Amino acid sequence: MSSAPTGNLASLAAAVLQPGFVGTTPPPWVLRWLGDGLGSVVLFARNIVDLDQVAALTAALRAERPDVIVAIDEEAGDVTRMESGRGSSRPGNFALGAVDDPELTAEVARDLGRELASVGVTLDYAPDADVNSNPANPVIGVRAFGADPDLVARHTAAWVRGLQSGGVAACAKHFPGHGDTRVDSHHDLPRIGGSRAQLDAAELVPFRAAVAAGVQAVMTGHLLVPALDPRLPATLSPRILGGLLREELGFSGVIVTDAVEMRAVADRYGFAGAAVRALAAGADAICVGGERADEDAARELRDAIVAAVVSGELPEQRLAEAAKRVGQLAAWTVAARADAPSRPTGTPGGSPIGLAAARRAVRVTASAAGALPLAGAPHVVEFEPPRNIAIGAETPWGIAAPLAALLPGTTVVRLGADDLGDVPAGTAAGAVGGAPAGAAGGVLAGAVAGAAGRPLVLVVRDLHRHDWMRAAVARALVARPDAVVVELGVPALVTGAVHVATHGATRAGALAAAELLAGTGRVAAMPLVGVAEPAVG
Repeated sequence: MSSAPTGNLASLAAAVLQPGFVGTTPPPWVLRWLGDGLGSVVLFARNIVDLDQVAALTAALRAERPDVIVAIDEEAGDVTRMESGRGSSRPGNFALGAVDDPELTAEVARDLGRELASVGVTLDYAPDADVNSNPANPVIGVRAFGADPDLVARHTAAWVRGLQSGGVAACAKHFPGHGDTRVDSHHDLPRIGGSRAQLDAAELVPFRAAVAAGVQAVMTGHLLVPALDPRLPATLSPRILGGLLREELGFSGVIVTDAVEMRAVADRYGFAGAAVRALAAGADAICVGGERADEDAARELRDAIVAAVVSGELPEQRLAEAAKRVGQLAAWTVAARADAPSRPTGTPGGSPIGLAAARRAVRVTASAAGALPLAGAPHVVEFEPPRNIAIGAETPWGIAAPLAALLPGTTVVRLGADDLGDVPAGTAAGAVGGAPAGAAGGVLAGAVAGAAGRPLVLVVRDLHRHDWMRAAVARALVARPDAVVVELGVPALVTGAVHVATHGATRAGALAAAELLAGTGRVAAMPLVGVAEPAVG
């Protein structure tokens, strides 16, 4: 049993927490905790209005503790917190991987780093270093640079160098790799198969590159990887955090857990139990607050950590080591902030560098030349998949808004699986244009009929993953084979006479696609890159 005073233990326990909170100004409990040893906080979309407000928020935090680590989950793509209310003005990882210019990736990350640093954010839970090798992955997808380990590695390293040269610590995630799974760890515990040799050849390649690039932090994934540890998920595994990440990969920075309230670990080990086990396994900082963001949650974790030290379950030396690493990261961020811009670098329209990069990521596949630009203001049908929980529900997506700005008179309808129900793919063309069987068919027919005499644009996200969406698009293309299909997700399934892929559903990517369709801007002259089959397979 430790002989250290409880007050000292409580301060150490607070030092390793990274809690979230509600509000656009720091609540009293957070300010009080900063004075009692709290080392970090994490910001989410609920904490952000604009750049000036974030700068004021972080200044209030630093008035209580000058070296506080202010973290954020900003991937600068579909997963955005700084621009959650309007969509990211920078493309995400998948778009940057499609361009495959590491210098561009570094430039976009540096641009983001300068903006974050200018408003007082010092740690970014990015880049996503996962290899998205499973096309059915429900939570990674366009958040990854791609499915090729070497491509992901070179862009992970570039993103780390770019962000950190902009004054913000990078945090590669989700170690040892969340790409080859069909399960979202927000809901359940994913299992990553494959032998150790396969992991070395795929999942671990980008993390080795991140460590070599000097990444300041690594975030664990709540993943069961039997080839590494058949019993414990990575976040709770000494073999994976200590043996693999520390000893084999040589990582000496801060190991941050993914949010400990996520069901993959909380359902099995308890909310506080997961935090204690993670620290004992070698984690240094406990992320919490995406879903549990009040003082009671932070207190429950702190008190459980103290009790675990007192009982001998968690060695005090391990807790002190974790707090020391957090302190070392805090010192790095203070030094980095000394060179950060004094004012926000963003513009009212967002990042010009981001838009230029998004334009380079657009790819067109067509069966014949001359199909673009559109002949007039189109009717847009946007098919909405179930929400990826990592993406804010408030974050807008789609191309109808930027298209309407370029082509006044553009109209739009958005349909989800509940709107369409069971739409059989093999229905004859007349059923779509005339009297289809069933209410679902009637909804689709009405949506397509809205484009009578006008161009039709069908917008999809991860078409290959959703049976109902594929069936609806197939029927729409039978009725309107001239329709343009715009894919905002992973373009694993290319269909239609004209197919446009943005490689992400960001505001920047949507504007780039709209420019292409409207025949304006720098994207308009982009050559076709292939020939599409005019049907969904």
